[in-house]
Amino acid sequence: MRTQVQLAEFPAGEAPVTIALISDIHVAGPDMPPERLGRIAEQINALSPDYLLVAGDFISDKRTATHIYTAEEAIAPLRQLDAGIIKIAVPGNHDHWFDLPSLQSELVEAGFRVIANSAIQAGPLVIGGLDDDYTDRADIPATLSAMAELEGASVVLSHSPDPFPDLPENFGLMLAGHTHCGQIRYPWGGSPATMSDYGDQYACGRVDEDGNSIVTGAGLGTSLLPVRFFSEPEIWLITVASAKR
Repeated sequence: MRTQVQLAEFPAGEAPVTIALISDIHVAGPDMPPERLGRIAEQINALSPDYLLVAGDFISDKRTATHIYTAEEAIAPLRQLDAGIIKIAVPGNHDHWFDLPSLQSELVEAGFRVIANSAIQAGPLVIGGLDDDYTDRADIPATLSAMAELEGASVVLSHSPDPFPDLPENFGLMLAGHTHCGQIRYPWGGSPATMSDYGDQYACGRVDEDGNSIVTGAGLGTSLLPVRFFSEPEIWLITVASAKR
């Protein structure tokens, strides 16, 4: 999936940048063994993004899993990612429930910056990372305050899309996951559950509202049941450019 977003604070005259967005990897047997994640890492490398942003839930401990992997086993395939890609991640609810310190340690070793209710400047972008909203850990004011101290176009990375309506108008871009686009969807659209307080409103794809944009990816793995219906795994490639001519 591809889209382009123009941001007012993106420096005029600077070349656009590309962000690969993935989420909800949920490494676990039978459907997402580390070998499959290794193939996904190769696909990401082939896209040659400037940034890889991961919107949480690297792991799964679902009861239907045929194998639960260690943090080291789950994250190891991401070491195959090209060193030149700027790699940033936020935690998801399953990461907190599993063993976030171990996952974070492995991610750092794999070249990631893991941010939670904080922000970093990376090239022309200021990226704020929210901690997991689903488990009531997100601190929007703290994240926005950290972003305000930096210069660049604003991008918020969040596991859940639910904080999107709470962003200021004309703020910028949010990238999220968590919903799996329903994971099990009806052929005519919609799904029985999205795990979002807003139902389908921000649960799948791109939405533009109040001068802001959100892209919510369908994720890569599964939760609860190791199956998807009418909700394909997704890697989003988002081109960010200046709104100034």
